Amino acid sequence: MQKIIIITAPSGSGKSTLVKRLLEAVPELSFSISACTRSPRGSEKDGVEYYFLSVEAFKHHIQQDDFIEWEMVYEGKYYGTLKTEIDRIITEHQIPLVDIDVKGAIKVQKQFQNNALSIFIKAPTLEILKERLLKRGTDSPESIQERLEKASEELQFASQFHTTLVNDDLELASMELIQLVKSFLYVS
Repeated sequence: MQKIIIITAPSGSGKSTLVKRLLEAVPELSFSISACTRSPRGSEKDGVEYYFLSVEAFKHHIQQDDFIEWEMVYEGKYYGTLKTEIDRIITEHQIPLVDIDVKGAIKVQKQFQNNALSIFIKAPTLEILKERLLKRGTDSPESIQERLEKASEELQFASQFHTTLVNDDLELASMELIQLVKSFLYVS
C-alpha cells in the first residue's frame, strides 16, 4: 500500500513553513492540495494553495463520497482531501503529503495505518501561538480568538499521532521533521 505523510497543527504553529522546507528536502513528496469553502487570502490561487469551492459544491462532493476526509473546521467553513488529489499524486509516482486539520488527520491515519506517518506540530505555548497569529496580520481579533480556542481543543489530540514536534526553534524543528520523514520513508 502507498505510504503517506500526515502533518497537522493548530493554526499559527509554523506548519506551512515547516512543510515548505520538508518538500524542498524530500523531492519524492508531493503536496496534497486540500479543498475548502473559505475565500482565498491575499495572493492564494485556486488549485495551488487550495481548491476553493462553494459550500454547495463541497456538499455535492460529500454526497458523492469524493473525500478521503472532510470536516467543518470552523463554523460554515469546510475543508477536505479529495480522493482524486491523492490519486493524482500516486499516478505521478510521488508520496502524498497531507497538511490537514487534526480530526481529518486522525481519519487519514486510520485509513492508511502502518503506511502513514502522522506528525502533530505545536507552538511551545498558547501565548507564543497568539503572538504568531497577531504577527501574521491576516486575521481579525475575533478570528484569532476562535483559532486560539480551536488550538486549545486540538492540543488534546496530540497523543493520537506518531510524533509531536514542538516548533520552538525553526531550524531545529525543520531538521527534526526532515529526519523523521526520511527515516519513515527509507528505513521502515
